[in-house]
Amino acid sequence: MSATSDLVAFAAARHALPAEVRAATERFVADTLAVGAAGWSGPGLDGVLATAKGWGEGAACRLVGDAHARLPANGAAYVNCFAMHCLEWDAVHEGAVVHAMTAVVPAVLAAIDRAEAPVQPDDAMAAIAVGVDIAAGLGVAASSPLRFFRPAITGIYGAAAAVARIEGLDEAQFADVLGLAHAHAAGTMQAHTEGSIALPLQFANAARGAIHAVDLVKNGLTGPHDPFEGPFGHFALFEDGNLEDYTRDLGRWRIAEMCVKPYPSGRASHAVLGALADLENREVAKVVAHVPPLIRHLVDRPHRPDMTPAYARLCLPFLCALMLTERAIDPRRFTPDAFADPALAALATRVEIRDDGNDDPNAMAPQRVEVEFADGERRDIAIPVTLGSPERLLDSRQSAAKYGLCRELASRTCDPRIFDDPIGYLVNA
Repeated sequence: MSATSDLVAFAAARHALPAEVRAATERFVADTLAVGAAGWSGPGLDGVLATAKGWGEGAACRLVGDAHARLPANGAAYVNCFAMHCLEWDAVHEGAVVHAMTAVVPAVLAAIDRAEAPVQPDDAMAAIAVGVDIAAGLGVAASSPLRFFRPAITGIYGAAAAVARIEGLDEAQFADVLGLAHAHAAGTMQAHTEGSIALPLQFANAARGAIHAVDLVKNGLTGPHDPFEGPFGHFALFEDGNLEDYTRDLGRWRIAEMCVKPYPSGRASHAVLGALADLENREVAKVVAHVPPLIRHLVDRPHRPDMTPAYARLCLPFLCALMLTERAIDPRRFTPDAFADPALAALATRVEIRDDGNDDPNAMAPQRVEVEFADGERRDIAIPVTLGSPERLLDSRQSAAKYGLCRELASRTCDPRIFDDPIGYLVNA
């Protein structure tokens, strides 16, 4: 068997999740739904919603920000996925550099809503765990730096496989679904480089494309059967890498390796922000962050008074200034007034980001932060593992702070079960 056929067989097989994997899946579903509800307050949501309302008939699928609204499956997956990523608060697999929940959960939610029979929680959890495994596993198998927007590129495969499970497709059809997912895969790092709102739109398109791929197969269409290892497959076009580096470990359940994001900003900012959050409230003269090349690539960008919220969420100097000043990162502070605030701008200029020479193009840790206080004291902070990782979970206070802020940001029309009973919300349309 080839690595591709191993992946297809894994995607289609029946799975009984181990208890710890089931618990991780439930935890990350809850996190993703809460972040999606909070994302209803994000910039651009109204325009995305207005656009999706024009897509077809059969409006039966829920929107995480409005318990009274419905859209067709492709539109609901699109809007919900945008909401789950637009604040940069969604869970990530650091080794893969992939937000592996973000396309999978909204696509599965839409599939559940349009299913002819109720979907059982075990089946929903297995579909999500399989989809996340594929999205993260493809990222782990990559050996090249980011060229395309990897979370969306890999996310469409995982989401399509998860939807195919909910829809009850047979194994032969999974090959077509993954092939058509490859045909619909898109997204580049240019949006990230510019700090453009196109970044969550690319993700939303992955969730929508997953629904589309499954629908095409259900209606008799086929796709290429070598979408990963073929001469124009995933690892020829989008990434350098070897699919076997993922498939030889099938059953490892990479959803248990996911990281919760404590702050609504790029994951690459979190190690430094976590170190600064632990400092006592004193005036800081200078911050020097020693980070892997990927961190510099993702969040080392100059503060600009005219920057957009999407840019600011990826601007580590500005984020550091916010953390040092306000001891928190609140998306409601991503405003023109805050960007032009001379005090925050001055503090941002005291942040320096240096390449630590790590030769892994996908490494996000370890990191080290040097802090010089205004009174001359210096402190050197080693960060072997970033806050929110499986090895350094959020404590009860930190978790409560994230969920509390998500509740504050969520619309008044949000279904309260998203916070009180997230798995019940997922499976009970």
